[in-house]
Amino acid sequence: MPTHAANAPSNAAKPKSARPRPGERLELSVDSIAQGGAGVARREGYVVFVEGGFPGDRVLAEVTKAKRDYGNARAVEVIEPSADRVPQRCDHEGDECPGSPWQALDYQRQLEYKHGLVAEALQRIGGLEGFELEPIMPAENPWRYRNKMEYSFGTADDGALALGFHVRRRWDLIRNARDCWLASERSNALRNGVREWCDGEGLSAYDRRESAGLLRNLVVREGTATGEMQVRIVTSPGEFRTDQLCAAIGRLEPEAGIAWTQAGDVGETTQRGTTTHLAGPKQLTDEVGGLRFRISPEAFFQTNTRMAERLYSIATDYAALDGRERVYDLYCGIGTLSLSLSLGAGEVWAVDVVEQAVADAIVNARLNEIENTHFFCGDVRDSVRPLAEQAPHPDVVVVDPPRAGLSKKVVRRLLETAPKRIVYVSCNPTTLAPNARQLVDAGYRLAKVRPVDMFPHTPHIECVAALERESAG
Repeated sequence: MPTHAANAPSNAAKPKSARPRPGERLELSVDSIAQGGAGVARREGYVVFVEGGFPGDRVLAEVTKAKRDYGNARAVEVIEPSADRVPQRCDHEGDECPGSPWQALDYQRQLEYKHGLVAEALQRIGGLEGFELEPIMPAENPWRYRNKMEYSFGTADDGALALGFHVRRRWDLIRNARDCWLASERSNALRNGVREWCDGEGLSAYDRRESAGLLRNLVVREGTATGEMQVRIVTSPGEFRTDQLCAAIGRLEPEAGIAWTQAGDVGETTQRGTTTHLAGPKQLTDEVGGLRFRISPEAFFQTNTRMAERLYSIATDYAALDGRERVYDLYCGIGTLSLSLSLGAGEVWAVDVVEQAVADAIVNARLNEIENTHFFCGDVRDSVRPLAEQAPHPDVVVVDPPRAGLSKKVVRRLLETAPKRIVYVSCNPTTLAPNARQLVDAGYRLAKVRPVDMFPHTPHIECVAALERESAG
């Protein structure tokens, strides 16, 4: 198997003459994959991370950054393709697919590289050994798997309204999406219909340089199990014919829930602003592992429903519940994992900082007639100690933090609770690794890790880790 990541060589090993200049174009042979998904090439001992390059490629790459120890570049031409390259499916304006940069790489190879990247992160970054790295769980379906798509409005080269994705490395350039193979046909049709209506109305896209324009984002959600649709348009403060937008969406999806968020921030985000319900159901309903969940427009929900079931099944298995345990679920969101755990636990106590998510979690517990869960709103950094005063001595703590991982303060608070087992659900192995190291240094043993491919055709990797207290009986 090829090497999965590379460390930049020491200064002594690299001739000064090998350092390229930004803008310089180099012919490079890519020999491995680095954390983050870039290809790794070497020029006279100097490491270059090549965006858009896969192991086995010979590429013409343009240098974008050249530091003393390593450089970054982007592939502008594939001179000799790797034997693992396959034809791309997505149909977007331009040659690149911003949302699925690995779709030109054979799927089995993707799985091999992701498995290797998890191993490399834990061993090199975390200095961890002696754990079982289980086989990566492949996606049930590597295409049409996303239940949520976020699109940006912009202006196309011909001046027409664009709705699609940011070009990689460009915050100001949007390429129209026509048929995104990560989204369902229904989701694609909704996006295209909204774009056509907005363009016909003469509505302008928001320009961050000028701080002018109306349209910012479109969020489309789909219930994988229920078939329900939810559409949210994000604009700058202003007015437009919302009744006519609802009518246009209704012609495509008569039962869709429709919401409008007005955001005044300069930066692009779909998570802030004032949201108004316009039509249809206020919440979307979906199912995970036989449980039903109602999802508010701005709430977090795993974007790959089928693989979320696999992920939660692994986390529940790693928790090793026998029906009597007290479980903490930190970063619980709308309660998807909490309620899955509750089926095998004595009781589950869960915390999340997002008030609406916690409200959804409480509703979801009632919806599924589950009575052994308790949900609280608060920042995990400040909530663990008060939680431990109400429900001391958890047997198991489950954490599912954001990409940045657990802060040192959260790790300290978690250790104060002294659980027998910790189940860590991670969307970033490079932050899982140092957190696991901290926990191991504090008396836990990293027992096993299972990567799960939640996001085919991207370098993103989800995994579940089980840690056991060394002194636990």
